[in-house]
Amino acid sequence: MSPRVTIVQPTTAEPEPTATDLDRIIAGLRHAWTSRVTVRRQSSDDIGLREIYVLLDGEEVAMLKPGQEFTQDVKPGPHRLRVHNTLFRKTLDFTVKVGEHATFMTVNREGFGTYSIAAFFLGGMPIYLSLEREDCPGEAT
Repeated sequence: MSPRVTIVQPTTAEPEPTATDLDRIIAGLRHAWTSRVTVRRQSSDDIGLREIYVLLDGEEVAMLKPGQEFTQDVKPGPHRLRVHNTLFRKTLDFTVKVGEHATFMTVNREGFGTYSIAAFFLGGMPIYLSLEREDCPGEAT
C-alpha cells in the first residue's frame, strides 16, 4: 500500500477582523484624532486662597484648589479657556492641533492691596489672577 499524500493549497483570502479587533482600531483612531488640554494650579507663587473656576468653550469644567490640575480631551481646532476667582477673570483663545497637549498654568497671586489694612477691615482682599500657556511662552493674560 502506498503512503497517502495530502496537498495543501495556499489560500489568498485574508482573515476577517473580529468585533474586538474593530473596536480596538476605532479606539486607536479616536485617540489619534483628539487633542488634550490641561489646566494646572501648581505654582509656588500661588497664595493658596480662593478657588479658581475653569471654563472651556463656555462650559464650567473644573474648580481648582491649590495643587490641583484638570485634564480633558478636546477636538482639534480653536478653543476658549476662561478662568476666574469670582473677583478677576482671564480669557485665553488658543488652537490645538491633532494629538497636541496644551498645558496652562493659572495662579491666584498677591498684588497691590492684597494685605492692606483697608482690605482687612473691608473683609476682603484683592487676589490677582494670571493665566499662561506653558507650552507656548508669551501667550499670557
